Amino acid sequence: MGGGKSLAALVRHHHVGARGLNGMLIVMQPRESGVVASRLGVSAPADVIDDQTDLWDMISRAVAEDGVRHVVADEAHFFTPTQIEQLARVADDLDVVVEAFGLLTDFRTRLFPASARLVELADRLVALPTGPLCACGEFATLNARLIDGVMVTDGDQVMVGDVTGDRVRYEPVCRACHVAVHSSGVRDRGIELPG
Repeated sequence: MGGGKSLAALVRHHHVGARGLNGMLIVMQPRESGVVASRLGVSAPADVIDDQTDLWDMISRAVAEDGVRHVVADEAHFFTPTQIEQLARVADDLDVVVEAFGLLTDFRTRLFPASARLVELADRLVALPTGPLCACGEFATLNARLIDGVMVTDGDQVMVGDVTGDRVRYEPVCRACHVAVHSSGVRDRGIELPG
């Protein structure tokens, strides 16, 4: 969505290492190369997990074997609710700092299941100050899925967007533009969708 989530996760992971702490950076598939990368060009290697990964087991082993004291989870909205519960257990039972970065809602404005569980269990929720702007100039709080340049509001919750193409992509939008496009099919605030 361009909101700076991955950049913030990378900055936090860097700060952990700069303080001499052993940290762990994790991300959900489909990160093919095992890297968390920001659109600004900053990247770092990460442990890639899938929806079957037992985070309690993985992180508790890393704590025992490698002295991990801090976990940064990127794309946390793609985790399972059970994995969010495992992260909470890591924080509570292993005294490891856990920070999760992700979206709250999908392109339909519905909470991701993992995000809902994260909201229920988190000690703190922090909105990033680097939030993106909608094309109309307002702060974007939602993301729109575009298929061939047309905004859609139905479909599978997860559909990975193209990185270089534009067949499927996501655009940050404010709530008013999302509602305007959803109800009319066209943006009425002086903004045109490409395509």
